[in-house]
Amino acid sequence: MALPLLAAMLALSACSTGGDSGSNEEPSVVSESGESGNGDQGKGAAEGPAVSPPGQYPIVAEKLKLKVFAPQYPSIEDMETNLYTKWIEEKTNIDLDFELAPNDALNERKQLMMASGDYPEVILHGNLTKEEQMKYGQQGVFLPLNDLIEKYAPNVKKAMEDIPYLKQSITAPDGNIYAIPQINECFHCTYAQKYWINEKWIEKVGLQMPTTPDELYTVLKAFKEKDPNGNGQADEIPLTGATLETMWEGNIDGYLMAPFIYNDGTKYLMVKDGKVELAANKDEWRQGLEYMNKLFSEGLIDKAAFTQNADAVSQLANRDPNVLGSITTALISYAYSPDDKHPVHKEYATVPPLKGPNGVQQAGYYGGVSNSQFAITNKASELQQAAAMRLVDLLFTEEAVARQEFGPKDEKWREAQAGELGLDGQPAKYARITSDQPAPPTHNDGWEQIGPSLRTAEYRASWAVPQDPLAEGGYELRLYLESKKYEPYKSTQVYPSSVFIDSKDASEAAQLQTNIASYVRSNMAQFITGSKNIEKDWDAYVKGFEGLNAARYLEIHQKAIDANQ
Repeated sequence: MALPLLAAMLALSACSTGGDSGSNEEPSVVSESGESGNGDQGKGAAEGPAVSPPGQYPIVAEKLKLKVFAPQYPSIEDMETNLYTKWIEEKTNIDLDFELAPNDALNERKQLMMASGDYPEVILHGNLTKEEQMKYGQQGVFLPLNDLIEKYAPNVKKAMEDIPYLKQSITAPDGNIYAIPQINECFHCTYAQKYWINEKWIEKVGLQMPTTPDELYTVLKAFKEKDPNGNGQADEIPLTGATLETMWEGNIDGYLMAPFIYNDGTKYLMVKDGKVELAANKDEWRQGLEYMNKLFSEGLIDKAAFTQNADAVSQLANRDPNVLGSITTALISYAYSPDDKHPVHKEYATVPPLKGPNGVQQAGYYGGVSNSQFAITNKASELQQAAAMRLVDLLFTEEAVARQEFGPKDEKWREAQAGELGLDGQPAKYARITSDQPAPPTHNDGWEQIGPSLRTAEYRASWAVPQDPLAEGGYELRLYLESKKYEPYKSTQVYPSSVFIDSKDASEAAQLQTNIASYVRSNMAQFITGSKNIEKDWDAYVKGFEGLNAARYLEIHQKAIDANQ
C-alpha cells in the first residue's frame, strides 16, 4: 500500500461516524468444556451462559471458539497472528476464527454469504445497513441484542445513555437492537465532503481562494495555462478525484454539485420542509452537470477522476515536480503523506463551500449513526452470545480502542505527560509514540478500525497533538481546523442516517436504491464527459426515473421519515 494511502487510513482515527461495511449445515458450537457440539437458535451446550461478570477477565474459563466475519485490510498482514487479536484472545479466552473478505469486496461477499446461509456466529464488521438489520432481524438471522446488552455490556449501555442520538439510531421500529456500530464522534468526518487546493499555485497565478463556481473555473483555467509548477511544460492537472468506493469522498460531484443542489452521493435524496425529494432529476442538478461538463470539456478535470482508485491518485500526486492543483477528498493524506519528509502537503488547504448562482451555499453533513458493524446470528449458542457481547463491551473501553487502532501500549502509544495538549487545547490523556523511520506498507500490531468501538468526542480530543496544524503529527488538528470552515454551511436538507426502513419495505428499498444510484452515477459520468448531450438527452434521463419506480422509492423513504418523527 502506498504511504499516503496508509496515512489516510490511519487518519480514519480520523474517521467515519459510524460506521459504516456480510449453511444449511448444523452450526458448530463449543461447550463450556471446550468440546464441539451442535446448536442453533441460541440453544447452547450449557444450561446457562457461564461467562464472568462484566469487567472481569477472562470472559470464559475454558477456551471458546467464535467464528467471526470481518474485512481483510491490505495494510494488515494477518488477522489470525495480529498482536491485537492475540491480546483479545489472551484476555478473554475467546478463540477468534476469522472468515475474511477483501475490504473492497466486503459488501458483495457479505451479501453472498447471507443469501447462501453460510454465515458465522458473529458478524464482527459487516457494514450493515439499516435495511439489512431489519431484514435479517425480522427473519431471525440476527438476534435481538437488547437483553444481552442489559446483562453483559455496561459500557455499551452507558454509551446509549450518554450519547443522545445513539439509542434511537440503532433501535429498529420493532424496538429491537440488531447491530452495534462504530461510534466515532469525529468532527472532521461529519464534514468529509471537502475540496483541497494548492494555495501556493493560487498565489503564483495571481488569484484568490475561489468563493463561487465561476471563480473556481477561473482558478482551474489558470492552473492549466499558467504553468504554476514552473517546469515550462503544460503538465498540470487542475482537478482530480477518485471513485467513492476507493477514496473517501473522492467523487468530484459531491463538492462540485453542492453550490447548485445537495448531493449525498448514495441515496440521492434530500428533505425540504419535511418532504423527501429526489435531487438527481431537478433543474439545479442539471445546472451542476452543465458546470462540471464545462470544466471537463476544457481539460480542467482529470479524465481518470471517474475511474481511478486511491493508489492511482497517490502516484499522480507524488510526481516530481508536483502536477496536482486540487483534489476532492476527505483527507489530503490520500494524495500526500502529511509529514516533514513530504512538505508539499503543506501547500494545500480546503476551499470553503462555494456560493452558487441561486445563492445556495452548503456543506455535506454526515452525523449520527448510519451503518452498523456487529451482529450475532442464530448460529450462536447461548454461551457464544453472552461471550460475544462481553467481547463488544471490552472493545468499547479506551484501552481496547487505543490498542485496536495504534498497537501495544508503551510501544505505539502511552499516557500523556504534563504539558501535552489535546485537540481542544486541554491537557491530554494519551499520546502516540512516533518513529523517525518510514512507515512500513503493512503492519500486524492492530486492527485499525475493524469492528464495533467507541470513540467519543472527548476521547478523540484527549490525544496529544502539536498545536501547530502543519507540524509533524499535527494532521488531526489540521483536519479539525479545516472542517471548521464547513461547519457554518451545514446542509439542512440531509436525509437522516438514523432512519430505519420498515421491514416490509426494506428489500424493495435496497433494490430501488441500487438501481437508482447506478443510473444516476452512470448518467452523471456521461453528461460530464460529454458522451451524452445534456440539451438533447436530459428529458429522456428524467423520464428514465419513472421506469426505475422512483415514485415508490420516495414513498418508502417518506413513510420512514414520518414514522421516525
